[in-house]
Amino acid sequence: MADETSIDINPAPQANGEDTSPAIGLISQYVKDLSFENPNAPAVFQWQSAPQMDVQFNIAADGVGDNLFEVTLKIDVTAKHDEGTAFVIDLKYAGLFGVRNVPDDQLQPFFLAEAPRILFPFARRVVADVVRDGGFQPLLLDPIDFHGLFMQQVQAQAEQAGDAAPVGQA
Repeated sequence: MADETSIDINPAPQANGEDTSPAIGLISQYVKDLSFENPNAPAVFQWQSAPQMDVQFNIAADGVGDNLFEVTLKIDVTAKHDEGTAFVIDLKYAGLFGVRNVPDDQLQPFFLAEAPRILFPFARRVVADVVRDGGFQPLLLDPIDFHGLFMQQVQAQAEQAGDAAPVGQA
């Protein structure tokens, strides 16, 4: 008879405070700052040209306490017509994350790729609702590949540091 090796995938719970497995949890999410401007109302509602949309976003992560981090997704939207600016939105949508036993080298990928992916659908809804409440058709922002953007940023930093492997021969 062969020796049987079993792996316990459901280990017995440890006493309070002794759990050493890594964990990150979303504690809360909220609108930190919101501004909507409709500088050319009511004339803007008579304009016939299609608006040009400029959407910018930025991500910030800050420690706010022991094992607590705030990740902020900043979204700036400007809608301009030939006649002038239709509306401007400045949104800071944030999430408070609790972190336990996560290696430091894993925090940046989480805060710059995964946390914004979690927060974005809610920030997107806030933008759509604010634009609608401002008298315009709701603006549905396109989904953003935060992981892909993070990987591009990592690659660009590696190239700047000279760590990139040469391609081809000269």
